[in-house]
Amino acid sequence: MRQKMIAGNWKMHKTNPEAVRLVAQIRAGLEKNPVRKTRVVVCPPFTALSVVHQALKGSKIGLGAQNLFWEEEGAYTGEVSARMIKSTGARYVIVGHSERRRYFKEDEHIINKKIRLALKNGLKVIHCVGETLEEREQNLTKDIVGNQLEWDLNGLAPEDLKNVVVAYEPVWAIGTGRTATPEQAQEVHAFIRDILDALIGDQVGARMTILYGGSVKPNNAAGLLAQPDIDGALVGGACLKASSFLKIIQASEKS
Repeated sequence: MRQKMIAGNWKMHKTNPEAVRLVAQIRAGLEKNPVRKTRVVVCPPFTALSVVHQALKGSKIGLGAQNLFWEEEGAYTGEVSARMIKSTGARYVIVGHSERRRYFKEDEHIINKKIRLALKNGLKVIHCVGETLEEREQNLTKDIVGNQLEWDLNGLAPEDLKNVVVAYEPVWAIGTGRTATPEQAQEVHAFIRDILDALIGDQVGARMTILYGGSVKPNNAAGLLAQPDIDGALVGGACLKASSFLKIIQASEKS
């Protein structure tokens, strides 16, 4: 049975004291209304990973980083390695987010190296794919998403994919307030399962947890999460307030 997941990508938000307050509120909310079906993960900035890990001790909330470098170590000023991330207590890492692809020009070769290194170091990967508005309007969604999956996951075996979660995030819906309709999202999620089966085999697509991301909010989460091939959400802005994040988690529990 596929694991449901709600993950919060905090992006470049929250100082350490703010991060501790936020996870304390999330933790309190989940202790009041425990989840039974849904894995909850928070992904604060690198600077807050260690303090958030301490604040989460004894809870079932998972901790993830938002990125990593593609080499084990070396003279790479400002970068953070997989081993450094793991040493903070984090066990997840987001790779291939559209903002990394767009602003930092990360291509499929870089993303593939990052995924491989994360898995080698025992981190679970949340792998993001998605098309731009221009690409969707040109009916290229399946071409773009299919190519991203093929090249980003190149060389990985079915066993490797047990530690990878895919997040479909249409670029045109990230931080814009626009959201794919449940039907649009479901169509792409079903396609992702089919293409993974074709690329990797061993019914990987049928078993993999696939999340939707892109302006997920309490008022649209239930419709998205009710779709048969959507296993959860990678949440952006709505995860920065405990009240809205908790509502999305509860929507997952009810789906």
